[in-house]
Amino acid sequence: MKRLLLITTMAFGLTMISGAFVETQAQQTVVVKHKKGWSHRKKYGVIGAGAGAVTGALVSKNHAAGAVVGGVVGGAGGYLLGRHKDRKYGSNRRIYKTKSTY
Repeated sequence: MKRLLLITTMAFGLTMISGAFVETQAQQTVVVKHKKGWSHRKKYGVIGAGAGAVTGALVSKNHAAGAVVGGVVGGAGGYLLGRHKDRKYGSNRRIYKTKSTY
């Protein structure tokens, strides 16, 4: 009797789980969204901070303090360069939205 109850419960559970997956697949719509990348400010700031931290750690006698100072200076410099590039070139890309045909 316990085995029959276990088999019935497992069959019912698997049926419910598979039904949930079929239902979620039927409700999904196909909408392609343009994933925005990093701005030049953010990208150049991160690259500058990393390069500055490595350079500061290599040059300074106190490696930790040199890495912190180099990271801050490099990040600020990279941010300013990226900001200049963002302002100069702006966003010239067109973003097309697609609609689902379903």
